[in-house]
Amino acid sequence: MAEPTSEVLPPLVHRNQSGRAHVISHCSGECRLDIIGKQRRLSPSIVFRFPSRLARAVVVTAFATGFVALAQTATKPPAEKSSTQMVVERGLEKLKTGDFAGARREFETAVRLAPGDPGAQSALGWVLAQQGDSDAAIDHLQRAIKAKPDFVDARLTLASVLAQRGNSSEAEQQARAAVKIAPENAEAHRTLARILSQQAGDEGLTEMQRAIELAPARADLRDELGAILAQQNRFADAEVAFNEALRLQPTLESAHFHLGAVDLQAQQFDAAASELEKAVELNPQDAAAHYYLAKTLTAQSKTTEALAELRKSAALKPDWFALQLELGVTSQRGGDIDGAVTAFHQALKLHPEDAEVYNDLGLALLQKGDAEGAIPEFKTAVQLRPLDGTLRGSLAIAYLQLANFDAAVAELETALKATPSSASLHYDLGLAYKLKDQLEKAAPEFQEAIRLQPDLADAHYTLGILFWQRGEFDNAAEQMHQALRSQPDYAQAHYILGTILKQQGKLADAAAELREAIRLQPDFAGAHTTLAGVLRQSGDTTGAAAEAKEGARIEASVNNLQAAKISTNSGKRLLAAGDLEGAITQFRSAIHSEPKYAPAHYQLAVALRQSGQKEEAKAEFEKAAELDPNLIAPAR
Repeated sequence: MAEPTSEVLPPLVHRNQSGRAHVISHCSGECRLDIIGKQRRLSPSIVFRFPSRLARAVVVTAFATGFVALAQTATKPPAEKSSTQMVVERGLEKLKTGDFAGARREFETAVRLAPGDPGAQSALGWVLAQQGDSDAAIDHLQRAIKAKPDFVDARLTLASVLAQRGNSSEAEQQARAAVKIAPENAEAHRTLARILSQQAGDEGLTEMQRAIELAPARADLRDELGAILAQQNRFADAEVAFNEALRLQPTLESAHFHLGAVDLQAQQFDAAASELEKAVELNPQDAAAHYYLAKTLTAQSKTTEALAELRKSAALKPDWFALQLELGVTSQRGGDIDGAVTAFHQALKLHPEDAEVYNDLGLALLQKGDAEGAIPEFKTAVQLRPLDGTLRGSLAIAYLQLANFDAAVAELETALKATPSSASLHYDLGLAYKLKDQLEKAAPEFQEAIRLQPDLADAHYTLGILFWQRGEFDNAAEQMHQALRSQPDYAQAHYILGTILKQQGKLADAAAELREAIRLQPDFAGAHTTLAGVLRQSGDTTGAAAEAKEGARIEASVNNLQAAKISTNSGKRLLAAGDLEGAITQFRSAIHSEPKYAPAHYQLAVALRQSGQKEEAKAEFEKAAELDPNLIAPAR
């Protein structure tokens, strides 16, 4: 086999279409495998929501008309009020201040004093529903309706509670009864519309339009009309309704949210960001608004800002499965691997039987360099879906990272039995054979990957490496050209092609390819070094000296960064063992090696804070955040 070259070789690369890749630690510059590209693709679907009727202010339930006893005594002097009525009034006052627990106590007292009072029963049912005790709420609301069958507001509240529990048939029955009793009541039509909007047909839309006819000045009805239209994919009509809602009430947060969601659906990202930013400004506690703002920012390639919004959303609603997945994937893209691992762990608490999440977690651990920790996660994924070749492929990558090539080959061969037409699995198997020095088996796998996916740049690239190592320079150059046709910005392919051309004596062409590699990746030390050799052979000693100097500078920088990483990892181990002084020394050593290595500043800040050096810790947290905005000081 021909000796390829004495220059610094780049790693083999396995990348997804976005170009993200991952280094397998044992390969010493021989291979790379994609991890981020193997993750799930998150659904871009938009959820158009109705704000909970029960979550609205007291006036939404229309207590003024609902509590008949209060209405009847409104014109009477205070002395004529019964003790029950006065207790209910005290409960209403507590509701106005947001004291739901206090209101509940008052309404419970009222019910004990007058169990047949429909107003007291309805009030208690409403508060119980607010507190999430739906069983008790339903019981008291039914008592109110039994005592007063035409009690519209009790029926509407009961309909909302039943709908939230998924009892849509009973909810519809109560809402229809309310509409029959009070056909001019906009709230009754609205409640029925919201229940019917979850079913096929246009009756829900018709009911909401009737509610608007009865209360044309209510912005919330226009907003909910837009939500129904959006659910029917009538986005243009929905946008008109949302804009009308905002004309009536410019500070209606839900309308800004929905309008932003429509813009996001239409991929009008600037407009979506503007509306969703208004939504979170109006209601900072709206987890969904933060979530969709994050999705918009991600679409704008603003990963740091998107991560900040996802973290806010997760703090508000940690039990939202889709959010935890989005947070995990976005954290990986943003370089916050620990955050990704935490998010995927949280997702697994919510869906412990989801094989894809175990795969996501394993890939995050691989990206962190923890192949041993990743293997149990991948094995669990495979146990849950034993016929899924992709999951076995992920397990194989973990074995490759641990240099357990036999186990990797076994998993990939099994995976290909289930998924024989997977180009990426054939490619990975080719890499595994190559790492076992079984080149006669590796080449056919790369060729099969190319047959299945002719534009798979990495397969062309790696097959070209094999030809190059055999001394088949023409075949190697052709494979590199094929790789570059599929992926013109493939810096490593330009570099290898330049090196092959240099060995063939085609110095001008070699220089052109190497310069293109440097343009695409300016800190590519090997390309500078090889270009120096080409220029030297061409008689350009000045240019050669400059390129050699730049290559040496980059190599020194890489070595400094590696030293910083080693010192930082050592410091983290000492910190975990309680050796604050030793940890601080290691973190300072890391910063001395590479002053711009953000994790060293961050870990030093953590250690300094624990040692009581608050001012210096604050300065280090600020420096870490300046270098990497994803590194945010933990809350005390």
